[in-house]
Amino acid sequence: MTRGAPVEDINENHLTVKKPKKSAAGLTAVGVALDRGISQAGVTRTARSLLRLNQRNGTDCPGCAWPESQGHRKTAEFCENGAKAVAEESTLRTVTPKFWAEHSVAELATRTEYWLGNQGRITHPMVIRPGGTHYQPIPWSEAFELIGEHIRASTPERTVFYTSGRTANETAFMYQLFARSLGTNNLPDCSNMCHESSGSALNPTIGIGKGTVSLEDIHRAELIFVIGQNPGTNHPRMLSALKECKDNGGRIVAVNPLPEAGLFNFKDPQTPSGLLGDGTALADEFLQIKVGADLALFQALGHLLLEEEERVPGSVVDHDFVAANTDGIEAYRAARKSVDWAETEQATGLSRLEIANVAKMMVQSKGTIICWALGLTQQPHSVNTLKEIINLLLLQGNFGKPGAGACPVRGHSNVQGDRTMGIWEKPHEWMLAALDREFGITSPRAHGLDSVDTVTAFENNEVDVFISMGGNFALACSDTDLLEAAMQRVGLTVHISTKPNRSHVSHGMTSLILPTLGRTDTDDKHAGGRQILSVEDSMSVVRSTQGRLAPVSDHLLAEPVIVARMASATLGDDHRVDWKGMAEDYDVIRDHISRVLPGFEDFNRRLRTKNGFILPNPPRDTRSFATDIGRARFTVSPLEYLTPPAGHLILQTVRSHDQYNTTFYGQDDRYRGISNGRRVILLHQDDADAMGFRDRDMVDVISTFQGAERRANKFRLVVYPTPRGCAAAYFPEANALMHRELVARESNTPGYKAMSVRFVPHADRLEQMS
Repeated sequence: MTRGAPVEDINENHLTVKKPKKSAAGLTAVGVALDRGISQAGVTRTARSLLRLNQRNGTDCPGCAWPESQGHRKTAEFCENGAKAVAEESTLRTVTPKFWAEHSVAELATRTEYWLGNQGRITHPMVIRPGGTHYQPIPWSEAFELIGEHIRASTPERTVFYTSGRTANETAFMYQLFARSLGTNNLPDCSNMCHESSGSALNPTIGIGKGTVSLEDIHRAELIFVIGQNPGTNHPRMLSALKECKDNGGRIVAVNPLPEAGLFNFKDPQTPSGLLGDGTALADEFLQIKVGADLALFQALGHLLLEEEERVPGSVVDHDFVAANTDGIEAYRAARKSVDWAETEQATGLSRLEIANVAKMMVQSKGTIICWALGLTQQPHSVNTLKEIINLLLLQGNFGKPGAGACPVRGHSNVQGDRTMGIWEKPHEWMLAALDREFGITSPRAHGLDSVDTVTAFENNEVDVFISMGGNFALACSDTDLLEAAMQRVGLTVHISTKPNRSHVSHGMTSLILPTLGRTDTDDKHAGGRQILSVEDSMSVVRSTQGRLAPVSDHLLAEPVIVARMASATLGDDHRVDWKGMAEDYDVIRDHISRVLPGFEDFNRRLRTKNGFILPNPPRDTRSFATDIGRARFTVSPLEYLTPPAGHLILQTVRSHDQYNTTFYGQDDRYRGISNGRRVILLHQDDADAMGFRDRDMVDVISTFQGAERRANKFRLVVYPTPRGCAAAYFPEANALMHRELVARESNTPGYKAMSVRFVPHADRLEQMS
């Protein structure tokens, strides 16, 4: 039976803490998944959506980007958090004009993201004008006219087009075409905040900014590293793939500051042993590394591999591969000739023996995959860290053979596809030239704003119009307090959304909320009938997706239609791009894509095949590397790790189990044992003692960066098994502590895993004591 939207918000006084779990999934995951779906959408709607989820000719999960098998698929081809994502989107709860009339923006600004998002789906386009206190309904035609007027009154460089990863390929292609037809490359996206470092490391070293493995490679690998990620929460279907690797005799090394349950034991909810038995032990080795010390670990592993090669020639290095395909091996060999073990142990918190044991596993493996996520991408030296991973893989020839390669695990569904479609502030010349030929436009060549640059532009009053295709920019970015204040000085903000979020209440002087169809909704209001879209998963497979549920409102428009009507209202119906034709028939969009983007030839036919199609990947397909020198590149980086100032800890942000990015499904971080509260700091008992605090003390948190401080108040300290000197807090509550200039070099990714923080007793408590 469905349940209504929550009336009460999160009450941090109700925080409960239990021992962390030692296994993931199992019967509890099944119960939670079904309960969330039925409570939001009812039995029939939940069954219709879940049984088609990730199936051929079905709906691609709006959660993570983990791939589906090219062979047999299970009846239930989804995980607990995928079911939660579908429940959020397929909900029968609605946010009507009555809701906006009853709640002022000032009141909504006091609510958490949990309360806002759980109110339901937005049913009508809404507007708030200068001096207004409440959003009010606006006809679609007037909304588009308003957008066109504001954009034409400004200049292209003062207009910003943001997008989240959930946007389908066809929408993303139209969106970037609109921006470039207007004359700007201001196309920040969520990739800037997560895996931008991965692309910045992979492109110059192996010639492609994507991973080089398939799902079948995961199953066949002899050794898999899972580094800086929490698959049990962020992409639980990965656990099934790791289990299959284990069943096939593979071994797994987990490297992470926190002992996440999904790294250790997986209770497959689709097997009797998983539901009722002990599950499958996953990690053969767990290296509980300090935050930001992975580069030191990889350099030590490189030293040990080369040392073993020197002792037993031919036992480690794939000399034929290295000689035929790489450059820079001698400089790398010289750099790894020695290692300072005392400094390495201090930096990593690991013993020499622990590192040596893992090196032996690498020596024995004939096929190694290294997987990583945001734990490696959000520090100042992230790009160098990831280049060290490539060094290790190149050394043993772990490209272009079964069960081997690099695997950046993308988080959000189709975040990789957005980049493939051209959502990037630094586009390649070949793509701009192809767009110009196809559409007869003149694309701008100057680089645009990324996400961090956009925050600075807001603060400097350099943005007149901000359009957000999904996402929750105000809450997802660093320096949130300054950002929210700056966004309110913008002339127009436009949010293409399914549900209320924080960005709607940190709005511009004029603000529009345009409600759109979700991934699970049918899209059939077209002359040509029901439409399909496409997505690209973490392993470069492009497949179709189509919704199966009746939309909760007749006033919703599909994202491609919204983009087309914005473009027509801004550029005119006589613009050389046929926006209307693309909005009416998505095959037209795909025909354009097929002539612009390599690998998408014959797009419409191939999309409708059984499994879609796989994009070309030279390192994987032909052991070729399209770098500027035509070879893969070994690199040499200095030793670098995070060292907090005296009296500080290194803070990393993490998600809870009931969360996906800035969307909160509930208040239960089940595997870590934390419920009914989110403003917590996880830290080691010894660090709490050294700083003069006790478990559950209420503190204010102060971050320090280059002499500047940021403050976030009322956090509860929770003693937890973290490494000494390290702490963790939930994203986005801790984003206010992130100075926007604390970024990864080369990629400009925010340093969410690199904050130096200290604590002071919470001010309210001090006032009560006095």
